[in-house]
Amino acid sequence: MAESSVLSTHVLNVAQGVPAEGVPVELWRLEPAEELVLRTATGPDGRAEGALLPPAAFVPGRYELRFGVGDYFRRRGLGADPPFHDVVPVRIFLAEGQGHYHVPLLCSPWSYTTYRGS
Repeated sequence: MAESSVLSTHVLNVAQGVPAEGVPVELWRLEPAEELVLRTATGPDGRAEGALLPPAAFVPGRYELRFGVGDYFRRRGLGADPPFHDVVPVRIFLAEGQGHYHVPLLCSPWSYTTYRGS
């Protein structure tokens, strides 16, 4: 039996070695038309509270997570003004029955990386 799909995320500030609290996160569905699904922010542990797409709301397709790291680092007095990275977009395809999709963002004012976590 296929596992229900769900989407979650968290953000780590690798410049200071801490969870990135207060990073704005938007989830956009890209097809059939671009649509804002959710707007939230990361908590003290760097995680967006709860699932961005719980099983009951999960619809397979192309999505984009948009992380507002520029404002986050500006508030912390890090990086350039204007910021090198403003909003970091991460495009993903979510399929039904693939279990837990977890998309971590590891970032600094000058770089970022992501992967499919667990």
